[in-house]
Order: sequence, then C-alpha cells, then structure tokens
Amino acid sequence: MDRKPTIIAMDLEGVLVPEIWIAVAVKTGIEKLKLTTRDLPDYDALMKGRIAILREHNLKLKDIQDVIDTLEPLEGAKEYADWLRYSNQLILLSDTYYEFAYPLMRKLGNPTLLCNTLEVDGENFITGYRLRQQDGKRRAVEAFRQIGFRVIAAGDSYNDISMLKEADIGLLFRPPSNVASEFPEFEVFREYGELRTRLEALL
Repeated sequence: MDRKPTIIAMDLEGVLVPEIWIAVAVKTGIEKLKLTTRDLPDYDALMKGRIAILREHNLKLKDIQDVIDTLEPLEGAKEYADWLRYSNQLILLSDTYYEFAYPLMRKLGNPTLLCNTLEVDGENFITGYRLRQQDGKRRAVEAFRQIGFRVIAAGDSYNDISMLKEADIGLLFRPPSNVASEFPEFEVFREYGELRTRLEALL
C-alpha cells in the first residue's frame, strides 16, 4: 500500500529547548514569568501579562535575548533533531518568536521553524506580538495534510492540543500531569529514545 510522505511537526519549548520565559524568570527573580502554556490555555492573556510585567520591571528585548544566548538545547535534543532531519522531514511549530528563537535554532542545526514575531518600540521595549495566524500550529498541520502529507505531531502543552488533534497521529512529549490527564487519548513519552522508537514504528 502506498503511504503518503510524512512530516514530523514538533513544538519547540519544553520539547527540544528549555522554556524561555522560565529561564527569564529564574534570571530576574520574577516568579510570575514562570507561567507558560503548560499552566494557562489562554495565550493572549498570558502574553499580555508578560509584556506588562516586562514594562513594570524595565526589561527590554535585549535583556531577554541575553538570557536566551546562555541556553542550550535539552540534553539529547540536538541528536534527536539531527536523526529526524536526516531520515525524515522535521518542521518546528512554535508560539515563540523569531526574535527569541534564532540563537537556539543555530544550536539545533537550523531546522525549519514556523513561529511569530514581536512588536518592539524605539527604546527596545516589547509592546505587543503578531501571530503568523490564529491557531497557527493546527492550521499549519491542516495545510500540510491538504497538500498530501501525513503528519505526526508532538508537543507538551495546552497550545499544542489542537495541532495534535489535527495531525494523523498526535503524541505528547514530557507534558505536565495536568495536560496528560486532561487528554488521555494521546500517548505520552518522556525520553527521546522511546519517542524515536515509536516514530520508527510509525514511519
């Protein structure tokens, strides 16, 4: 039986690299910045809250970029991403921003990334954000399927669920317990090795 070509669509933060906002929270000591889409499903409210906190503490885009420059991919992530890219088609679908992600993409070998952009004023303060499109992860998967691809998607947070549901096969990788318990229909994986084994069986 002929099988469609496959795209592996993966989230970025918490799956291949550390959560950027948590790293900023640790560096600055601002506890409220530790909230992520693993905790809150309302992305717009989350981002507006973050932007307000940054302004309150006089933190600029460069301050966040300086923290990001110190981050490395999660242990084993580069090797896992290399395997995927050399044997299959890997596309990262993220709600992060190109202004944040570029240093980490270089450290992962520059895989294809579809994400969003920030609005920054003349003083380098973040004033807002522009989504590539609403529900961009799901719609990207939908588009891949419409042009003849089979899609296997993996993520860890609330904002990945619509992508996982839209994919031919959806998998959770290192989700928090609340996400895993709310969406038991998705297999859960904790290590890159076991995720690779599962993907090898699916490909």
